[in-house]
Amino acid sequence: MGKRLQGKVAIMTGAAKGIGFATTQRFSQAGAKIIITDINQDAVNGAAAQTPNAESYEMNVTDRASIQVVVDQVMQKHGRIDILINNAGITQDARLIKMSEAQFDTVVDVNLKGVFNCTQLVVSHMLGAGASAIVNASSVVGIYDNFGPTNYSATKFGVIGFTKTWARELGPKGMRVNAVCPGFIATEMVKAMPENILQDIERRSWLGRRGTPTEMANVYLFLASDEASYVNGVALEASGGISL
Repeated sequence: MGKRLQGKVAIMTGAAKGIGFATTQRFSQAGAKIIITDINQDAVNGAAAQTPNAESYEMNVTDRASIQVVVDQVMQKHGRIDILINNAGITQDARLIKMSEAQFDTVVDVNLKGVFNCTQLVVSHMLGAGASAIVNASSVVGIYDNFGPTNYSATKFGVIGFTKTWARELGPKGMRVNAVCPGFIATEMVKAMPENILQDIERRSWLGRRGTPTEMANVYLFLASDEASYVNGVALEASGGISL
């Protein structure tokens, strides 16, 4: 794979499992210093133990003080932040008429405001790092929507809006901002869906299967690396063509 991220310091949210964990592995192989963050300390410790050149930090993306502590510690130790991967996300799906206000607010707090919180608190430290990159986790349902996840879809549409706005604001300062829009990937979150829905997803995919976390990690790696040096403001769908 080569050392495409050699010497880079990368903060990864929601990194203890699923796509986030697979991405930490890819980034580590590519030479980056990985700052693994998640809401559970035991989980991030376990992820870091399996990842060369990684450090673990408990962090809640809805708690700005929690984020600031991590940012301060990373800057004190490494003096730079080159890459931010806003990967943390949750689902609490329900049809509109059955969705509670608490379900709506919780998902918006993590998936949308959490991306805002992390980026706002990190970005000032990235501006002096030269060629730097932010990659935000949207979703294919942030492109074409889906039945049921009013809260989740709204956040993932919103993340694309963040991405395009920040690409314009930060591009002139040497920073690139892009989003990844995964389809239905074989993670714990997706595997918890009803089997009949999963079978329907596989039928709708032109590749006839769900994606893997490693396949998504490869997309993150491309967008974070200098190989994507002229890619800015893009919401890159990686769904096996499910939206076609």
